[in-house]
Amino acid sequence: MTTTQIADAIKFEKNTDSSKAIASIRSEAPQLDNLNALNHHFSDTKANATEIVQWSAETFGRGLVMSTSFGIQSAVMLHLVTRTIPNIPVIWVDTGYLPPETYRFADELSQRLHLNLQVYQSPLSPARMEALHGKLWEQHDVEAFNRYDKIRKVEPMQRALKELGATAWLAGLRNNQTDHRKTLDFVNIQSEIYKILPILRWNSRDIYQYLTANDLPYHPLFDQGYVTVGDWHSSRPLMAGEDDRDTRFQGLKQECGLHLPQTEGEAESLDSSSL
Repeated sequence: MTTTQIADAIKFEKNTDSSKAIASIRSEAPQLDNLNALNHHFSDTKANATEIVQWSAETFGRGLVMSTSFGIQSAVMLHLVTRTIPNIPVIWVDTGYLPPETYRFADELSQRLHLNLQVYQSPLSPARMEALHGKLWEQHDVEAFNRYDKIRKVEPMQRALKELGATAWLAGLRNNQTDHRKTLDFVNIQSEIYKILPILRWNSRDIYQYLTANDLPYHPLFDQGYVTVGDWHSSRPLMAGEDDRDTRFQGLKQECGLHLPQTEGEAESLDSSSL
């Protein structure tokens, strides 16, 4: 299957019943070879981030969404994508536990970039969750963190993708951030939709140069030593000799769950791609 055929097949999705469209892609055996062809094409042609965003817009049309955490470097992806697709739905999962600086940063960027912001939250309020499960982040246990993330992050994100009719999802993951992200390609499948990572191979210098060239801000907590920021109770400044992700989740894990495989099949595909 050629790259053109793959693109044509994916374009077909947004004009037909989604289950049939997904089946038309997945009927190719093995599925991974199809994505490999597309990813090799992007690598071989040295496609830049803007070109990948433009391809995504042309391929998926109204089925394309993006996500943001309004984290340290979130202004990069928000600017990069919205200058090409101004009205793209921007999904923000608000856990209810973000630092005050994040809420103000989100408001600033939303107004400056005129974001079509779609805010999703857990149906379980913070107070109710704590009454039923306790303060899960204080249990110093990976399973407790995983439960927290499923309630406050994963469920709202899955609901957002479904309600917005997403067939593809743009995200700002980079392959130097976590072990899991090292296994990813420009185009992946997660939760039965395509997940596209335009800045996957950017480094810190690329981020800095983009922010500077476009007069964009870092998250305000960057000036206080934060290199990554999530919920107030599970983020802290970087200490000497630490890895960036050591500052999250008490160092017990690297990912919050939003970007991890949601099915055994997805996990198996990732395992195979990393061999």
